[in-house]
Amino acid sequence: MAPAAPLPPALFLHDAVALSGRFPLLAGVDLEVANGETVLVEGPNGAGKTSLLRVCAGLVPLASGRVAVLGLDPVRQRNQVRRRVGMLSHASHLYDDLTVRENVRFAVRAAGAGTDRIDDACDRLGLTGRVLKTSAVKLSAGQRRRVALAVLAARWPELWLLDEPHAGLDASARDTLDELIGEAASGGATVVVASHEAHQVEALATRAVTVAGGRVVSQRAIVRSAGKPAKDVAHVA
Repeated sequence: MAPAAPLPPALFLHDAVALSGRFPLLAGVDLEVANGETVLVEGPNGAGKTSLLRVCAGLVPLASGRVAVLGLDPVRQRNQVRRRVGMLSHASHLYDDLTVRENVRFAVRAAGAGTDRIDDACDRLGLTGRVLKTSAVKLSAGQRRRVALAVLAARWPELWLLDEPHAGLDASARDTLDELIGEAASGGATVVVASHEAHQVEALATRAVTVAGGRVVSQRAIVRSAGKPAKDVAHVA
């Protein structure tokens, strides 16, 4: 029997260029993320972190270069990618006239996922009791963020793309988010986190990628000893 073909990387970008008009969002990104990795994407404002995630989610097409997500073209095979990839962005993308539970259920079903995780996801994010029946228009910014996270937890995709995921969350929700990221990674999912809060994410990540000027300018491995914080052990230009 022939050996099984190796799985493609979770993310593969080569000389990836993305534009907004004439403005370069990405200016030649080269990056590969293996299945099961948890990667921190860091860099200053305007470096291209959000654009990188949006390209991988199929929300922004490339002007040139190559991108593959779980072996798929995120634009031409967008529906397949959408079922397997979950992105948490700055916007919560909730329908104001729907309740919390209706929003979570709608988003999960729209992504082609099962609904069996919805109740547990809402419980873990503190979306219980009257809050579940509250219209999204009445929610605080922090509650809306929790609903968006509940959608992700209910879907449990193969690839998690998280853009500043700790922003707008209280300490309890931040802890829950970290638990979810850890559980996703332990279960074999790939997690890519764009964040200014490197200290928060480094405790979860295995590698950090620095983006500047729309390019990957350096990478470093992150290792941790039992009971000790993560530390930088290598730099790759």
